[in-house]
Amino acid sequence: MNQEAHHARGRAIVIGAGLGGLASAMRLGAKGWQVTVVDRLDRAGGRGSSITDQGHRFDLGPTIVTVPQTLRDLWAACGRDFHADVDLRPLDPFYEIRFQDGARFTMRPGVPAMRDEVARLSPSDVPGFDRFLDEARARYDFGFQDLGRRPMHKLLDLIKVLPKFAMMRADRSVHAHAARRVRHPALRFALSFHPLFIGGDPFRVTSMYALVSHLESSFGVHYAMGGVQAIADAMTRVIEGQGGQVRLQTEADEILVDKGRATGIRLKSGEEIAAEVTVSNADPGFTYGQLLRKHPKRRWTDKRMANARWSMGLFVWYFGTKGTRQMWPDAGHHTILVGPHYREHIRDLFRAGKITGDMSLYVHRPTVTDPSAAPPGDDTFYALSPVPHLGHNAADWSSFAETYKDRVATMLDGLIPGFRSRITAERVFTPETFQSRYLSPFGAGFSLEPRILQSAWFRPHNVSEEFQGLYLCGAGTHPGAGVPGVIGTAEILDQLIGPPAVRAVPPAVPPALPLAAE
Repeated sequence: MNQEAHHARGRAIVIGAGLGGLASAMRLGAKGWQVTVVDRLDRAGGRGSSITDQGHRFDLGPTIVTVPQTLRDLWAACGRDFHADVDLRPLDPFYEIRFQDGARFTMRPGVPAMRDEVARLSPSDVPGFDRFLDEARARYDFGFQDLGRRPMHKLLDLIKVLPKFAMMRADRSVHAHAARRVRHPALRFALSFHPLFIGGDPFRVTSMYALVSHLESSFGVHYAMGGVQAIADAMTRVIEGQGGQVRLQTEADEILVDKGRATGIRLKSGEEIAAEVTVSNADPGFTYGQLLRKHPKRRWTDKRMANARWSMGLFVWYFGTKGTRQMWPDAGHHTILVGPHYREHIRDLFRAGKITGDMSLYVHRPTVTDPSAAPPGDDTFYALSPVPHLGHNAADWSSFAETYKDRVATMLDGLIPGFRSRITAERVFTPETFQSRYLSPFGAGFSLEPRILQSAWFRPHNVSEEFQGLYLCGAGTHPGAGVPGVIGTAEILDQLIGPPAVRAVPPAVPPALPLAAE
């Protein structure tokens, strides 16, 4: 055994401190691996990180937790209690959906409350709603608890489940499935829009995603005080408590390969870190196209990744407002504003790849639940609008961002009138930001679109068939995007990677200096 191989024994390297990478590092550390996580950003969390400006904490990405048990299980695997480290609050209501015709739909905890809301809007749709929930539960049991919690890198595993997919009509879109159960347009939207939050077209992605309605009704929607950043920071503390390292502002340049096996990474600085196990939390397109650029690939070639269907991009306007905490009492923690031509807008967004005058917005106002997100008496918001990814060449965002922001402001004025005169701090993220900040191919907001032929076995696998010792986690791999999904990728890696045969010797820690005499 050469010196480098000996030095790598018992060591694991994780590229990217997103939630999937941090969760993978925690599980590896719990098994006895000596783990180092590297990330180019200045905060852990990846898309779930935050920026603070003038006292406003802008949570940059995910804002809710829908299956707390996945986090409890992760912490338990490390011998810890999640709720001792993170203050997770159940929300009521979960969110309110507002339509252009004045209709509103408020999602609340528990099936009885949801059924009451359906009855208020469309009494004749209650039986169909009940049936939809029953079918959502079956899809949860199969799609989330079964397929979503085990590896899917073997073709035989896919072949075995094809009859179940057919029985559940996985070929039908989630919107088409909802339309077969309820008639009111607002209910059809409320039961099918969720794939947008993981980068999917509700009119095209599989009806398996109806399982989200079961997640909401059974587990609720939760918010971590301090934002998802608080979860990422707590994950970092667990890793460091295991003896691992999280090195921020440290960028990986290349995955090193020797005789078909990943042997660690080279940083942009030139430093090499040897490892027996290499895990990439970078987007699979970036992992195979850039980090492994010097090595030929058999399956995940540059051409294949370029021709894949990528999720839409995102335009996100983060802003803080002065003295507004008691204003706009009708604007809750989560509000969805639906444009007048939703179906046409989604078609233009995903298929034509063009920007039109119509839009829908997700508006996040965390200060309703968490006052620490803003200075006393102030508010923090973000408004998110789906837009085409950069591969469509729909806009030059360096010049178009201000124009698009004005359009968003016009729509927001119906929810929080006069807000622009009270803005004190603001940031705008466009698909170009996602490309430069997160190294996301085409600036896609959620990696590969979760269509049926880009899911499970068809999605980049958690264990690389290209190079031994290389594993992938995060939104672009199985089971997919969303907080439960990326945390789930670490659970799958836990099944693929055993404990080290030889434990690495932890890096030497210099002795603490004696305290100066008072």
